[in-house]
Amino acid sequence: MQLGALGAATRAVTPRAYLLERLSARPFVPDPRLTNPHLQTILGSVLPRRSPLADQTGRPRAFQTRPDTTVTAVCHWQSGRGPADCPTLLLLHGMEGSVESSYMRGMAEKGLRAGFHVIRLNTRTCGGTEHLSPHLYNAGLTEDVHAVLTELGGRDGATDVYVVGVSLAGNVVLRLAGEYGMSAPRHARGVVAISPSVDLTASAAAMERRSNWFYHRRFVQSLKARLKRKAALFPDRYDARHLAGIRTIREFDAAYTARAAGYASAEDYYHRASAARVAEAIRLPTLIIHAQDDPFIPVAPLYAPAFAENPSIALLLTERGGHVGFLAAPGADADRRWAEHRVVDFVRALDAARRR
Repeated sequence: MQLGALGAATRAVTPRAYLLERLSARPFVPDPRLTNPHLQTILGSVLPRRSPLADQTGRPRAFQTRPDTTVTAVCHWQSGRGPADCPTLLLLHGMEGSVESSYMRGMAEKGLRAGFHVIRLNTRTCGGTEHLSPHLYNAGLTEDVHAVLTELGGRDGATDVYVVGVSLAGNVVLRLAGEYGMSAPRHARGVVAISPSVDLTASAAAMERRSNWFYHRRFVQSLKARLKRKAALFPDRYDARHLAGIRTIREFDAAYTARAAGYASAEDYYHRASAARVAEAIRLPTLIIHAQDDPFIPVAPLYAPAFAENPSIALLLTERGGHVGFLAAPGADADRRWAEHRVVDFVRALDAARRR
């Protein structure tokens, strides 16, 4: 495992050595039966798990993020504790996921057990919310997260919010941190990205490899089904007749995603929306977890100086783990979901140092 440095921007929050020690104390050791990245990826998504606290405490909430758009969330507040009394995890899912995605429930459960408030946020139009906005989501859409953060700090009085994004949302939260630069809201304390697609052009090319046909086909089918629902709701905005000829995510993005977001083309969208373009400006304490054997999100962009030499970014790069898998061998972490436990470690370390 490679651990990147946390420097000047983080020292004001926590001693560098303390934070790095906490993050590297439990390196990822994969389950010996699951050294294949595809097994890690698929089983990490489908293996059943229990989340009793998340089941018992969730309350629905809607956030209006622009005049014509509402996003929904499931909020878990610690009993007897206000938004300023403990950290809040704001969780964002990946492409075609929802608040019910396995890793969203898993991270919520761990956050609740750690004493955090947790908010699971549906990305715009996801989780059965196509009717709440005429727009589509995209990998550069930071507007909704910013609006939710603003409301949490204002209406709720939250003082310590940590934003966690998975896969495509990993790009979103890193892009948000880069856009903020030195001007992040005071209550935004840190960012975590798990298996983030920080270079969308590279990710699109990797997804189109023959070895990834299974994932690619499922994503395309899901995107096309969503667009059909959007077209039924907003026929003046979307024409579903083009779907018949679409076979790849790139073709879908060219026909729909890029146009809906105002980009000139899929290539323009991939270039301008990638977090790699703004990573150098990130100043919030940031943790990135990524496996070198991720089958469809390349790790190579994370070796660029904007990430590897940014003093505000800690890189946990593992040899194995697949895409959002990280199923570990039996050990210290109870359910062996290694990456999710490191998210809790990161927040605990920053929060403990800040409150000293």
